[in-house]
Amino acid sequence: MAIQIPISFEFFPPKTPEGEQKLNQTISDLSGYHPEFFSCTYGAGGSTQDGTFKTVAHIRSLGYDAAPHLSCVGSTRDHIAQILQELKAQGVRRIVALRGDLPSGMGGTGELHHANDLVSFIREQTGDWFHIEVAAYPEYHPQARSPADDLKHFINKMNAGANSAITQYFYNADAYETFVNAVRAAGVNAPIVPGIMPITNYSQLARFSDVCGAELPRWVRLKLASFGDDRASILAFGQDVVSHLCERLIALGAPSLHFYTLNQAKPSLAIIDAL
Repeated sequence: MAIQIPISFEFFPPKTPEGEQKLNQTISDLSGYHPEFFSCTYGAGGSTQDGTFKTVAHIRSLGYDAAPHLSCVGSTRDHIAQILQELKAQGVRRIVALRGDLPSGMGGTGELHHANDLVSFIREQTGDWFHIEVAAYPEYHPQARSPADDLKHFINKMNAGANSAITQYFYNADAYETFVNAVRAAGVNAPIVPGIMPITNYSQLARFSDVCGAELPRWVRLKLASFGDDRASILAFGQDVVSHLCERLIALGAPSLHFYTLNQAKPSLAIIDAL
């Protein structure tokens, strides 16, 4: 394997026995590439919390480092403190700390309103036990009032005690470079890891991107749309686009790459092999 920087992979907790079987195969396929860690997402308002922790425990039982996502929105200090102690007792050493989203119909935002509040609380409760990852948005958070305000919130998270950050996915390396330069100018030198989303399904990706505020460049949208149902062409074009993106990010000094797998191995591995 030619890639010379660390890599990591993100999963979501499976909901069916078939999903568990598929994820086990995906973990097996990816583990040969010696990832730094695997992470597992958390549903809105903690709706997949049990599945997240179960998946992390399973990955760790296979001998790999695993990081649960932990969100604070809609939760209490006592509940989060209990989770932290359970994770610590299990030997988990890494957390992806997020504000999270409220599920529809759920009232109140909880006792910790922002990700920096959660990071501060984790440090208060557990000291330096956990390596804390937080989210970064090179193209700015969709709810940010301005780029300056978004940068301020990110700096607050880092200053609260985060060790490193993983970005929302993007397809414009200039956005990453500009964001990292702004963060460095603000005096924060922690690693900022690009989040990489393989391109496998145009309609799904367009929907994701519209919801989360990630820009899908017009030329990429038009090219993908032109393939219609030609999945082979979509995969080949997507692999080419994302591989070139990764090459540029590595040249810019990205400390590692974090792949959003959607519980599939092949799309991420095709990109890694192309590098």
